[in-house]
Amino acid sequence: MKKFKYSAIVVTLGLTLMGIAFAQAPETDISPARHPDLAEAQHHVVQAYGKIVEAQKANKDQLGGHAEKAIQLLEQANHELKEAAEYADHRH
Repeated sequence: MKKFKYSAIVVTLGLTLMGIAFAQAPETDISPARHPDLAEAQHHVVQAYGKIVEAQKANKDQLGGHAEKAIQLLEQANHELKEAAEYADHRH
């Protein structure tokens, strides 16, 4: 039974580390010249993403899944900011 328990821990840890390695910070692809407020908001999203990743590393990913959920929400927020900029571009 101990062997199974240790194997499960190793597999879980490996998958977690792979997720961190492949996760990429949200892009900063909104033009500050065209949409200064949206670009600044996007910059803050990227900063927050970086801080969460640092917190995950410092806490060895023992944050109850909440940090990962926050990352997902930041990725969604970044997408919505980009959509807002594109919508504004098409309305002008």
